[in-house]
Amino acid sequence: MRRALNIGVTMMAAALLTMACGQTDAGITTKVKSKLVADDEVKAYQIDVDTKDKIVTLKGQVDTPTAKSRAVEIARTTDGVRDVVDSITMRSVAAVPEPDAARATFSDAQLTAAVKAKLAAEPGVSALRIDVDTRDGVVTLKGRVKTAAEKDQALLIARETNGVRSVEDMLTVGR
Repeated sequence: MRRALNIGVTMMAAALLTMACGQTDAGITTKVKSKLVADDEVKAYQIDVDTKDKIVTLKGQVDTPTAKSRAVEIARTTDGVRDVVDSITMRSVAAVPEPDAARATFSDAQLTAAVKAKLAAEPGVSALRIDVDTRDGVVTLKGRVKTAAEKDQALLIARETNGVRSVEDMLTVGR
């Protein structure tokens, strides 16, 4: 009984800490950046995110109007954001041709970061319990998840990430 109470108190403290950190300016900035990385339309490395008094400022240059509007939409819909200042500019279309998404190549580090961000953004996945490694476009997921559904969701997220050639499943199910 006492152990169950301790576990309950620990879980409650972790939840409160997560909620409190998420509402700080730094927590909001982290949430917005994670969502930008996880989004297929936005190239997160092109956008700088700053937050002050829960007002998010987006700066940088993007290649398409869709990427610009999507970045602003992501910031506006992030929990804790009071307002968004859009200081994103467009690159000259002639200077930067739109890449063919089917042939786009990503570094292993970019793929790892993208998969981790998508896992972190997924409410049904315990991203901190999943290790993501990438080699030559092959993503390996290792760790322990609570349910088969969580495992399936994590694998699906990795498989659907642009640039991932294949996914190796080394996840185990259990507490």
